[in-house]
Amino acid sequence: MPEPHYYMTKPETTPTEFLDLDWAMFGELCRALALRVARDYDPEIVIGIARAGVIPAAIVACILDVDFYSLQITRRDGDDEVRQRPEIFSDVPREVQGKRVLIVDEITSSGDTMRLALAAVRDQRPAEVRTATSFARTSGYKPDYTALTMDAEVVFPWDRKVFEGDELVVNPRYRDVVE
Repeated sequence: MPEPHYYMTKPETTPTEFLDLDWAMFGELCRALALRVARDYDPEIVIGIARAGVIPAAIVACILDVDFYSLQITRRDGDDEVRQRPEIFSDVPREVQGKRVLIVDEITSSGDTMRLALAAVRDQRPAEVRTATSFARTSGYKPDYTALTMDAEVVFPWDRKVFEGDELVVNPRYRDVVE
C-alpha cells in the first residue's frame, strides 16, 4: 500500500499539516472502516452524507453487502460557505424504519452535520443507528467507527483537482501544499 504524502504549508502561512490522499490509500481506509464496523455491528442500511460522505459510504455499503442511500446535508451553497450551521436538503429514506442503520461521512470535526443526520434518521424510528467516518479529529465529535483519527487537513483524491473553465487543475485551496 502506498504511503500517504504529508506536506506543510509555506512558512508565511499558519503551519498546518496536510495529508495528500490518493485513491489507493482512500480505498484501503474504506476497507478498514468497513472491517471495524463488521466486527461488532450488522447494519442493514448505510446512509452517506452528501456530497463527499457518499463516496466512503457507497464503498462501505458494497463491502458489507447492504443497501445504500444518501442524505444531503450541507453548509454550502455551491462552493461558497454561507450558513453557520448545516441544513438538510433531502428526506431520510423511509426504508430505515425498524432497521439497523449506519450513517457515514468522509470527515467529522464539530459533529454538527453528523448530529443533524442522527436526529433526522432517529425521527424515522430505526431499530438502531450508529455513525462512521473515514477521518475524525482528535477533539470534537467522536463517531462510533473511524478509519483514522488525526488533525491534518485531508486533501481527498476527488477534491485534489477541479475544473477551471475547461481545464482540470490543482484545486486552488491546495496549490501551495501539493505537488
